[in-house]
Formats: sequence, C-alpha cells, structure tokens
Amino acid sequence: MLQLRPSCECCDKDLPPESTEARICSFECTFCESCATKTLAGKCPNCGGELLTRPRRPPSKLAKFPASTDRIVKPNGCHEAA
Repeated sequence: MLQLRPSCECCDKDLPPESTEARICSFECTFCESCATKTLAGKCPNCGGELLTRPRRPPSKLAKFPASTDRIVKPNGCHEAA
C-alpha cells in the first residue's frame, strides 16, 4: 500500500493525500509537480526512475488506511536535472 508521504522531498511543500500535485517514482520518493517537472525534468534524483502522478486514496479509506506523517526532505534541496 502506498505511504502517501506528506511533502515534497525538494521544497517541503505540503502534499496531502488528496493532492493532485504529488509525483512519485516506483520507490515512492515524493515530489511536488513544480519540482518534478521544472527542477527534476520528470526523473527521480534518488533512483533515476520516472516521476508520475501519485494515485489518490478514496476519502472513505483514509480513516482505516491513513497517509504517512513522516516528512522526508533533502537538506540541500534538489538540483536541476542534467
């Protein structure tokens, strides 16, 4: 089950479970749409994987299967993709 991490790893922007701006790779590294497209050019800086729109969990399931509250943030932010 997806963790639905609460923020962008680059800029720490809040990405609640219902966000349409969240982008993830196959390892669930999580980024906002702006960082994913403008800074990272759609490529995860951690694994090199493709960043895609994160699926949203139906609100009726969030009570039983809540989103993660663990924030993962790169201390130096992200750098532009080469």
